[in-house]
Amino acid sequence: MAGGEIWVLPAFGQGHLFPCIELCKLVTSRNRKATLVVSSILSSSVPSTFHDHPLTDVIVVPADPPRGGSDGIQLHMERGKAQLADFLKELLTARLGSSTWPVCAVLDVLVISGWAAEVFDKFGVRTVGFFTSGGCSAAMDLAAWKGSPLDIEPGETRLLPGLPEEMGLTVSDLKRRTSVARLRKWGQQQGHGAGSDTGPGSSRPLGLGGPPRMPGEKPYWVDPTESSIALVINTCHDLEGPFLDYLANQVGKPVWGVGPLLPDQYWMSSGSLVRDREIRPSKQSNVTEEDVIRWLDSKPRGSVIYVSFGSSVGLTTEEYDTLAKALEGSAWPFIWAIQPGSGGSREGYYPNGLEAKVRERALIITGWAPQLLILSHSSTGGFLSHCGWNSTVEALGRGVPFLAWPIRGDQFYNAKLVAHHLKVGYRVSDDDLVMVKKEEIVKGIDKLMSDEEVKERAAKVSGMFQGGFPASAVADLDAFINFLT
Repeated sequence: MAGGEIWVLPAFGQGHLFPCIELCKLVTSRNRKATLVVSSILSSSVPSTFHDHPLTDVIVVPADPPRGGSDGIQLHMERGKAQLADFLKELLTARLGSSTWPVCAVLDVLVISGWAAEVFDKFGVRTVGFFTSGGCSAAMDLAAWKGSPLDIEPGETRLLPGLPEEMGLTVSDLKRRTSVARLRKWGQQQGHGAGSDTGPGSSRPLGLGGPPRMPGEKPYWVDPTESSIALVINTCHDLEGPFLDYLANQVGKPVWGVGPLLPDQYWMSSGSLVRDREIRPSKQSNVTEEDVIRWLDSKPRGSVIYVSFGSSVGLTTEEYDTLAKALEGSAWPFIWAIQPGSGGSREGYYPNGLEAKVRERALIITGWAPQLLILSHSSTGGFLSHCGWNSTVEALGRGVPFLAWPIRGDQFYNAKLVAHHLKVGYRVSDDDLVMVKKEEIVKGIDKLMSDEEVKERAAKVSGMFQGGFPASAVADLDAFINFLT
């Protein structure tokens, strides 16, 4: 059939959009046309340079903006799926037999579920499942389901055949996402019903609907990717080789690690500052990049701990209060990035009075924070993070060790990867079933920032990034493109 474009469909959210943009750019580097199919709600976040490339195209799917209210987010997600499905059917019908027909559709596994795969299957377009998260979380979910280790006793570690011993499951691993009280509290603060699965206590991705899945249950991506010809994952064999090999053996189809999918400037700026404003559209913030650089320049090398929970997840108000008290009680200087809407309120959380108490030891950023810049500055010595995959690989590539505070989904396994497999950090608490205490946070910060061995291991891991985009990812990218042709 005519055509040869590779279409890429991200899920909702910038954490899914940005890796998809980078994947498109990699496809064009092999002289293949890449078309990004994106909701109009996310289209403004696509850089102008992407539009200008001769081998990239952007198809914008009209979508209604999300409503407020108790069911606003969930209704928006469901309507967005229906709009996208109808739009794709009309688009594919109009392009039948043309030079713009897709040879393959790379579907984020969060949109591949049901309708998306069915639409492309109906038109005879091959699909590839795309994980914007890493290989460890997918492999651990699959192994936990296949092994059905739901009878683990307290104090026991259950090894998972085919995976590293240090990644064995514990009772905490299995029960960590069943904290109904925490989920209900978050849902009430957000205006959702008590049974909402869109909060940080859920193991299901934001907006997928249905009851939360517990560890040990069938992973949500298994059935939808059944018809996919391959899986592509935002990682590389250098970083997560055992997990990619496990997945390939289990699913019986090619599994390629073509990441980490970070901007070109990230790979070209080894040893120097990465300027976020040159890479991603700037958003509203109370500081400029110059403000951040001046503040970091005033601090000793490796002395600053950076605190951020990403753009789409967050703590409860009580947890934010505990964190504020811990940062006050710690002796280390810190940058704390707080997103709008954090703490479950429209206004967002703010630690009133904290700056006056700690003075020049704190830089509190409300709104957009230049994370790549912060992580690449020599004064940054630690990262208190939720361990979202984008944040995880950004810090790994710059040799910044972690104090992991996972909140939902793949973040728990990312934290386990960081603390147990790569050994480049610690968990803020070993028990996910209880509220984290102030003393644990203070102790964790001190332990992380004073541990030279952890810093050395983090620097060693970052070494695989110093030569630019990992060689193993280049090899898998070529294998992926060759497979399609």
